[in-house]
Amino acid sequence: MDQKSEKCVMIFDRTLPTGIIANTAAILGITLGKHLPEVVGSDVKDQSGKDHLGIIRFPVPILQGSAEDIRAIREALYQPGFEELTAVDFSDLAQQCRTYAEFQQKMAQSSESQLQYLGLAICGPKKKINKLTGSIPLLR
Repeated sequence: MDQKSEKCVMIFDRTLPTGIIANTAAILGITLGKHLPEVVGSDVKDQSGKDHLGIIRFPVPILQGSAEDIRAIREALYQPGFEELTAVDFSDLAQQCRTYAEFQQKMAQSSESQLQYLGLAICGPKKKINKLTGSIPLLR
């Protein structure tokens, strides 16, 4: 992923408590790392020779929007022209499940319209990301 022409952002429901936002960010980040392993840098050593695992190679702006903003962006991702974007969502349904098997079962029985998105991460061409998220403010 080229930092000059590509971008990655995370958008969170601004009404969520800090702990839920942190948990959602961790889950989105882990999933992005699985699907985009090339964005994680190599391990490094500090001056004393101690190892530190590689982290993402570029900044990830953290944005705050309403639940409606996140849903609208998620729905836009299904439209033609956005197929090349990598998107990871995390919903209230997922957050409430205790096991992955429970999540799989409940998702299979739920329509997309029933989900309330807590957060969304999107990576891909900068112009397309900006088109989707340009009006969403940074999380402060």
